[in-house]
Amino acid sequence: MDWFGRAKISFTHHASPLTLQQKDGTTTDLLKVCEQATPPCQLNPLLFNGHVQTMWTAVKEHGPQIYYRRKIFDSDHKLYTGTFAVDFVTEPHQDFEEKLPPRTAYFSEQAFTNLPSDDSKPMLIVLHGLSGGSHEIYLRQAILPLVESGKWEICVVNSRGCANSAVTSGLFFNARATWDVRQVVKWARKNFPNRPLFGVGFSLGANILTNYVGEEGEGCLLKGAIAVGNPFNLDVTNRALRRTHLGRLYQRVMGTNMKKLVADHKETVLKYTSLDYDRIQNITYLNEFDREVQTVTWGYPTEDAYYRDASSCDAVLGIRIPFMALSAADDPIAVEEAIPYQEIKQNPYTVLCLTSLGGHLSWFEVGGGRWHTRPICNFLNKMAFEIDLDAIKPDACDKFDSQFRTHFDPVQRKLQILDLDR
Repeated sequence: MDWFGRAKISFTHHASPLTLQQKDGTTTDLLKVCEQATPPCQLNPLLFNGHVQTMWTAVKEHGPQIYYRRKIFDSDHKLYTGTFAVDFVTEPHQDFEEKLPPRTAYFSEQAFTNLPSDDSKPMLIVLHGLSGGSHEIYLRQAILPLVESGKWEICVVNSRGCANSAVTSGLFFNARATWDVRQVVKWARKNFPNRPLFGVGFSLGANILTNYVGEEGEGCLLKGAIAVGNPFNLDVTNRALRRTHLGRLYQRVMGTNMKKLVADHKETVLKYTSLDYDRIQNITYLNEFDREVQTVTWGYPTEDAYYRDASSCDAVLGIRIPFMALSAADDPIAVEEAIPYQEIKQNPYTVLCLTSLGGHLSWFEVGGGRWHTRPICNFLNKMAFEIDLDAIKPDACDKFDSQFRTHFDPVQRKLQILDLDR
C-alpha cells in the first residue's frame, strides 16, 4: 500500500547490467547509475491514483518559460517526403510568430547557418507525445533544469503536423515513424561532431525513440536514451483501454485530439491523400482514427496489425546504448501489462524504473512540480559528465541462444517499403 503519496520504486534489469567506466577511473554499471539518478518518489497525496494524476494534467498552468527557434527540415527519406519542424532551445527573445506556439520563432537563415559548432556540450534530442509538441508542459518541466544549468543544448523534433507545423506531403506520423528523428540525429552528428548526443521520448515519442534506438543497434549515434511513459505494446494498450469506461474516455480524448489535428490540415489532406476526410471527422475513439488514417496511409490491413508492427516491446532487445525506461504501474494509458519485463531482463543495456504511482506523464508533487524531471535530468547529467562514453563498446545484436541455427531480428518490420525503382 502506498501511503500519503509515497510511491514504491522498483528496478527491472539484466542479471549483469552493462559495466560503465567513470571519468575518475572507477567502474560502475547501468543499474547503479539509474538507482543513483532516481530520488524518492513523494507525490501529491490528494492525487491518489493514476486516473486522478492523469486527469490533473487537464488543469491548465503556464509551466516554465522555454524559448525556441524553429527550423523546417526537408525530409531526406526516399518515400516519406515532405517537411518537419525542429525547435531548438534558445536564450529568451521577443521575436514571436503569431502562428507558432508561445515563445517560438523561426531561425533566420544566417542564424541557422551559424549554428554548427565544434563545442563538446552534450545535446539532447526530445520526442513529444501523441499530437503534442515542444510547447507541452510535461516536456518543458522535464528539460528546465538542463536549460537553466547552461551545460546542455536541446532540440525537440515535432511530429509532422504537430505544434502548428505544416503538413506538406500529406504524411502525418505513426508510432514507428523513426525516419525524422534518424535524420536529425545524423544532422546533429555532422554539424556538432564533438557533442555527445542523447535522446528522451515521452509516451508515443518514447515508443518511437525505443524503436529508433533498437533499429540502429550497435551503430546508434546516441550515447544514451530515456523512454518516459512508453506504451511499448500498442496492441495490449489498445485492448486495455477499450475494456473499461475510463479507458474508452481516454480513447475518446486522444481520438478527438487526432481528429482536430487532421481538421487543422484539411486542405492538405484533401489535396495530397486518399483519406476520407468526412469519415475521419465522424470517428470517436483513437483506434477508429487509426483504422481510418494509419491503415490507409501506410498500408496496414487493420489497426491491430499496425499496433503489432509499430510496438517497441521487441525493439528493446536490439538496444545497444545505455537506456533507461521510466514508467508508472498505475499509468492508465501506457498500462503496466504492456511493459516488456522479460525483454528488459534479457538486455544488459536496458533498465526499467517503475514507480507504483504517477499516472501517465504526471507524477505530480505537492506544489505542482513533476517528479519525473529529477530522474531524467539526473540520469542525463550522470551519463554526460561522469561516465566515460568513449569506453562503451556495444556488441552486435545477434546472440539469442537456440538449439538450432536461427536468427531472431527484434526490429524486423512486417511492413516493407518496396523498391521505388521497380
